[in-house]
Amino acid sequence: MLPRPTTKKGIVVKQFLLAAAVAVFGQSAAAENETHYVFDGSFDDATFSVESAIVGRGLVIDYISHTGEMLNRTQGDIEGAVALYDGADIFVFCSAVLSRKMMEADPLNVAQCPYGIYVADRAGEVTIGYRHYPDGVMQEVQALLDDIAREAVGE
Repeated sequence: MLPRPTTKKGIVVKQFLLAAAVAVFGQSAAAENETHYVFDGSFDDATFSVESAIVGRGLVIDYISHTGEMLNRTQGDIEGAVALYDGADIFVFCSAVLSRKMMEADPLNVAQCPYGIYVADRAGEVTIGYRHYPDGVMQEVQALLDDIAREAVGE
């Protein structure tokens, strides 16, 4: 169950967005449940590169979560101690082919959709990454995410 939004200083703070950011970004740069690559360039260039890599595969980006902006905007309202990112976006999308395959293997794999690739800028180091998926058919999704992230960083 998602936490209920709370109000402080007249602003609604959606705690579930913070939980989603932690789930995608992981607890540390060395988290075992995610892979990331360093991008040689600006945050804006990295987001363009990720968007191009996703769309170039014929996939549709459903949503871009501007998580860094939200964290910066709400930092004072929730007594955040530090600014976490200079920029952080999460690109949310699916592949009809892979989603059908993974849900035909197990309908409960619906919990794994949509997929996400993040771009984060912390003190000038820009990274592109994704969370890991369970073994089995979900590894095809992880391979897709890895291909997109590698293309975006120029590998």
